[in-house]
Amino acid sequence: MDEFPRTPLPPSAAVRQPHPGRRQVLHAGGLAAAIAALELVKHSSTIPTRVPLAVTDGASSSLPDIQFDIGSYLAPVQTIDGVQVQFGPVHTVFATARLLRTPTRADQRTLRQALAAIETAYPFTPAGLFTFVAYGLPYFRRLPGGLTGPQVFVTMPRLISDVRRYVLEEAVPGPTDVSPANPGITKQRFDVPVVIEGNDLLFTFRSDNAGNIQDVLAWLSGSNSLAGTPVPSPALSRLLTFTSSRAMFAQRGLPRKVADDNGLVFAFMVNPDSPMWMGFVDQQTAGSSAAAPITFQGTELTTALPGDYFDNGSVQHLSHVIMDLQQFYDVDDNGVPGSDADYTERVQYMFRSTPPPSLGYPDQFTDGGGPAFLQNTFQGTSDALAGARGVGTPGGEHRLGHLSTLQRSSRDRNGKPLHLRMDGPGFDAMDVPDGSNQPKLQFTAFVPTADFFTTMRRNQASLDLAQANNVPASDNGLERFMTATRRQNFLVPPRRHRAFPLIELT
Repeated sequence: MDEFPRTPLPPSAAVRQPHPGRRQVLHAGGLAAAIAALELVKHSSTIPTRVPLAVTDGASSSLPDIQFDIGSYLAPVQTIDGVQVQFGPVHTVFATARLLRTPTRADQRTLRQALAAIETAYPFTPAGLFTFVAYGLPYFRRLPGGLTGPQVFVTMPRLISDVRRYVLEEAVPGPTDVSPANPGITKQRFDVPVVIEGNDLLFTFRSDNAGNIQDVLAWLSGSNSLAGTPVPSPALSRLLTFTSSRAMFAQRGLPRKVADDNGLVFAFMVNPDSPMWMGFVDQQTAGSSAAAPITFQGTELTTALPGDYFDNGSVQHLSHVIMDLQQFYDVDDNGVPGSDADYTERVQYMFRSTPPPSLGYPDQFTDGGGPAFLQNTFQGTSDALAGARGVGTPGGEHRLGHLSTLQRSSRDRNGKPLHLRMDGPGFDAMDVPDGSNQPKLQFTAFVPTADFFTTMRRNQASLDLAQANNVPASDNGLERFMTATRRQNFLVPPRRHRAFPLIELT
């Protein structure tokens, strides 16, 4: 079921599969959760064989200045069931950190050298490792004068619509997050309030080989070994502390394998061809932007110009979401489907009802009940309004679909997406009240401004349309099935400034 044939990796791929020992895992601190989650999932995953479009030697000068611009390093775009898709690396870890003090120029060199060491040990390919570094508002507040000091005031781009505002602003609770800001919003199973985090840094590590990421996490935690070679770990312990780590996986059929392996009651309904928990592919090329158009200099939304300090930067939003898949698949504790378990219901929650993109198979439950690969079609910014009013929906029902509401503001005037999503499934116990492992959505997206994401998230919920048009709660997209427990916005700088940006100017 994998998207590529599986064959042993040749020695020339320079990919090793280190296995961190128990002692390393126990002493990994905030990174231990991701190391353990990778261990849980990697045995069910496979390492795909890819034909990369670009190969580099890992030298910083030859790598893209847009840190997250990895599209040309992945296997070419494929067409599956008539849908163009491109699959990212199988495994991703998001590691957040807080600084114990303001970095110095020596610290900047240390981080720069550490990142270079990682890219020397592991090629900048899916078989090796991709590494991104981003920074939260707490980091920029540490600089002289904070957000109004000379470094930030002069270098950070601003909104064209309001030049008093920076491109980076803090995340806010979404309209359907559990929060004092949203009285009356509750969740059926996971009623956990959202926390707006205050991390200084976000490290993102991506690879087809979970062992590569585990090895780098162990090295950052002090193993003094990298890719099987003695390499002194960077002296970061007195500078920062890792506050959390979250493992994400995305591979065709992998959510179903994890569901089966862990005896999840809805497992038989998870589409065995899907890379996502809810049974639909989320890697359509039509649903996500290329990297360049969403950089600060690549959009009409910011004041950034080519050559500016942060020109090839973007805003990276990070969320941690618990998924109530038992409610989504509508099965009871014995796995018996309920009245809303049909594929035709679920496909409308995900996409739209104007009209539904598929009616599924005669058996609406087994193996998902319908196809996983469906077009992410843009039907205009008023598509959600039509659904809310029951125009063109089955039976004239007032319904809202996730993608139709998202598309109220997620695209430019030509209908092209203005966000690059990098989300995927997780399976761990983070923030789960009873401490059990639960399906997660590890969500991150690169966008031109924080304001753009806030507006997109508000439209995704579309409470205004639901209230104005009497959309029943049971027909309002995906909001009730997801509990966001953590959110934060970061600025991902150009590669040339990825190691503690602006420190050299202080």
